[in-house]
Amino acid sequence: MKLSICIPVFFGAKTIEKLVIEIKNRLNDYQLEVIIVNDGSKDDSDKICINLAEKYSFVKYISLRKNFGEHNAVLCGLGYVTGDYVAIINDDFQNPPSEIIKLVGKAKENNYDVVYSRYKKKKHHWFRNLGSKFNDLVAAWLLDKPKGLYLSSFKLIKKELVDEIVRYKGPFPYIDGLILRVTDNIATKTVKHSDRQSGESNYTLSKLISLWLNMFVNFSIKPLRIATVIGIVISFFSFMLGFYMALEKIIHPDIAIGWTSLIVSVLFLSGIQLIFLGIIGEYLGKQYLDQNGTPGFVVKEEYL
Repeated sequence: MKLSICIPVFFGAKTIEKLVIEIKNRLNDYQLEVIIVNDGSKDDSDKICINLAEKYSFVKYISLRKNFGEHNAVLCGLGYVTGDYVAIINDDFQNPPSEIIKLVGKAKENNYDVVYSRYKKKKHHWFRNLGSKFNDLVAAWLLDKPKGLYLSSFKLIKKELVDEIVRYKGPFPYIDGLILRVTDNIATKTVKHSDRQSGESNYTLSKLISLWLNMFVNFSIKPLRIATVIGIVISFFSFMLGFYMALEKIIHPDIAIGWTSLIVSVLFLSGIQLIFLGIIGEYLGKQYLDQNGTPGFVVKEEYL
């Protein structure tokens, strides 16, 4: 069986060589193919990855012209794989390569399309753990994610499914969203999670917000439906309130209509309108960037 391993690299100069060597030593029972995608790292990652591609025949290296984001880099790498199964693993060594064997075993149990990893105890920073929990809630609501499924970045995908995923040509890929679009034949497997060997997580608040917005406007129309429902509800209560105030004025003509309640109502409704205009603007902006040919990634160099 041929096993492809896709590794997005971002400031991974201290770990990527160790990771490739560990993959070679631990997974030598498979016909290996390692796809490394450098997502615009400004350290020595490029030099080290070139050396790895020149040293090992099973290593392919793709360098992107700038930092496009993890999901964009993964989508780029998936376009080069040729294995029967593809494992996606980060360059931080928090997922030992030997654990890929467990994912492959689980996939073969019942011919699963995708096997996600899950952890008894995660060793991420508390901020990323908090972000992951919120991301899990958002994905369950927007993407109809199966209950109990943790959308880990460490996963195994069957090649036939990869061929469907790489059909996406837009500038805002979300790998898990693309997976959930095309299959529900998904399993999970508990694996070991280790401490980060070097540096700090590249997940910042801005990147997490960008990921959530990506889910909102690229993989679901539920926000627009919510806006419609809220608009209907507010219109109904506004009509009822207007009817009540008109009736009150008829019955008690001496009662003055309060300016405070009027201003509060106007400000409240204005705020709601601006929020929903922002949501609509996000949808239109994403469509504009998609239609004008904004690339999801641009390849600078290939070592195949």
